[in-house]
Amino acid sequence: MKTRRIGKTKLEVTEISFGAAALGGLYRACPREVAMDTLQAAWDSGIRYFDVAPWYGLGLAERRVGDFLRDQADGSYVLSTKVGRLLRPVPTGSVPDYSYVDPLSFDADYDYSYDGIMRSVEFSYARLGLNRIDILYVHDIGGYTHGAVKNAVYQKQLLDSGIKALEELKSSGAIAAFGLGVNEVPVCLDVMRNADLDCILMAGRYTLLDRSAVAELLPLCQQRGTSLVVGGVFNSGILATGPVPGAHFDYMPADDEVLAKVGAMETIAKRHGVPLAAPALQFPLREPIVASVLIGTAKPSSLIRNMEIVEPRLADEIYAEFEPYTLVAPPLGAEAVRV
Repeated sequence: MKTRRIGKTKLEVTEISFGAAALGGLYRACPREVAMDTLQAAWDSGIRYFDVAPWYGLGLAERRVGDFLRDQADGSYVLSTKVGRLLRPVPTGSVPDYSYVDPLSFDADYDYSYDGIMRSVEFSYARLGLNRIDILYVHDIGGYTHGAVKNAVYQKQLLDSGIKALEELKSSGAIAAFGLGVNEVPVCLDVMRNADLDCILMAGRYTLLDRSAVAELLPLCQQRGTSLVVGGVFNSGILATGPVPGAHFDYMPADDEVLAKVGAMETIAKRHGVPLAAPALQFPLREPIVASVLIGTAKPSSLIRNMEIVEPRLADEIYAEFEPYTLVAPPLGAEAVRV
């Protein structure tokens, strides 16, 4: 599989990457053997960049990804995880409902400070059972997750000392790159005014349907040499399923406007003889600043099906037909599980 460089670093990642949230039991249980089979299917498909987080299954996904990658040759893959939440043990059966099924017995506390980030990295090493993490993303900073008042506190933590921790980790060679892992554009602009980021994992805001990142974030990334890793390319599923009853957009049931727009997009895709998921998956890769498109699943069959529509690449002219049906700034959903 082709690779692209992360920012100004020497680190290269495969154009398609694997996101491990579902391996932590997101919305439905994921038995260990299914998780391992899914990771193997990703590896066999040529994926060599894997993204995980302490949040996913409250440590469960990190354990599973680490178990799989431990058997791979050193230097044969790229791994990212996230900081910003510290896990603490809680009694069995008292884990809050964060939409993970059968998570480990932990809860999470937000901490974006120097000490919090350093502790988070050490805890991730232990859960992964690996001695190398290539990329660290600051997870779910921003008003989307925290609200304006709390985020002001957390963003001050990050800018006052958390960024220093990330810079030290990079300069020491412990990591190769760092950035943000978020679902919103404004916090990226805020942080980039005060810090240089190698990359941003942006979920759901640079897709075939949602172009919220186009006006300000893409030009700023191009100017700074900051790469985008694009997650949520199916916008919570609707660009994969089409406007079927119960289809979700932005973690919530899609409204009539979104259903109508996606219906029109599906008609265009059918006219060109492809499923709507194909242009949805390929769209971000048309932008040179995008280093990788992240796909996540807990089913080997779904992984293989998605990889089958990565190639052949669709003609650029097709995408102009989708433009009248895009969203620039959709309303943000309620508090939900983030990627």
